[in-house]
Amino acid sequence: MADLDLRLVRYFAAVAEHRHFGRAAAALHTTQPSLSRQIRRLEGQLGARLLDRTPQGTRLTRAGEVFLPRAKELLDSAEQAAASTRAAAAPSRVTIGYRTNLFVTAAARELRHRHPEAEVLTQHLGWTETRAALLEHRVDVAVTRLPLRTDGLRVTPLYEEERVLLVSADHRLAGRESVTLADFADEPLPRLDDPEWNAFWRIDPRPDGSRAPDGPLVQEFEEKFELIAAGQLAAIVPAGVWFSRLRRDVTIVPIDGIEPCQVALATRAGEDNDLLASACKTLEAHLTSPEAAGLRVSAR
Repeated sequence: MADLDLRLVRYFAAVAEHRHFGRAAAALHTTQPSLSRQIRRLEGQLGARLLDRTPQGTRLTRAGEVFLPRAKELLDSAEQAAASTRAAAAPSRVTIGYRTNLFVTAAARELRHRHPEAEVLTQHLGWTETRAALLEHRVDVAVTRLPLRTDGLRVTPLYEEERVLLVSADHRLAGRESVTLADFADEPLPRLDDPEWNAFWRIDPRPDGSRAPDGPLVQEFEEKFELIAAGQLAAIVPAGVWFSRLRRDVTIVPIDGIEPCQVALATRAGEDNDLLASACKTLEAHLTSPEAAGLRVSAR
């Protein structure tokens, strides 16, 4: 059987509603002979007579009674599909996720100015929450730090950020110009619930194959500070961490000989629309370096 023509289905539904070819033709802005031909075409596609003309008007045949509710479902489904597609092409809302110390305020403000008709939201994301937040559609774009599992995502690196050692203000390494991995080889470092994050942010294993000493499992960034300020552990953190500049009980020390971390923009793979593209472009323009992002990063 040939594929159904939705236009013909719509014509049939109009005749079924009005129970009169003349009134249906007027509602459809077509002529009665043309409408009759279209109904015959539909009946030919279905292989069944759908309507009978009587002196009192038009009535549905048994086949027409069976087809009518399905015809309405087809038309409703087509309209929903079209509406969803239009919404995807021109959405009215975008949610920007961001990690601790990655500031998106200026970009969000500019995006609101450029798209006054749109709702621009921001949402803070936990240490290992970025991927889930994107795939669960809680955010549409995220400014995050790598490493990040990229399957199902589109990831665009923005800039590099130095990694430093965060210690208590009275720690034995506090005030040093810089340290090496060997200088804090025995320091317990906090663990996360993500193996890739553990490997990168604990540098575990170390280049010589040794393992980083285990510290407590933490869930939130702020939780680290209380443990570090108490002198219970140290942590490798991004240089842009601003808590260390607001608190006098912790400080950061540069680490020699390790690679920096990368700040990146992440969206769902294969998803694109004008508002999302504008959000990404605006974020990329604002977040070109730690300094451009509003971070004071010099630890030396």
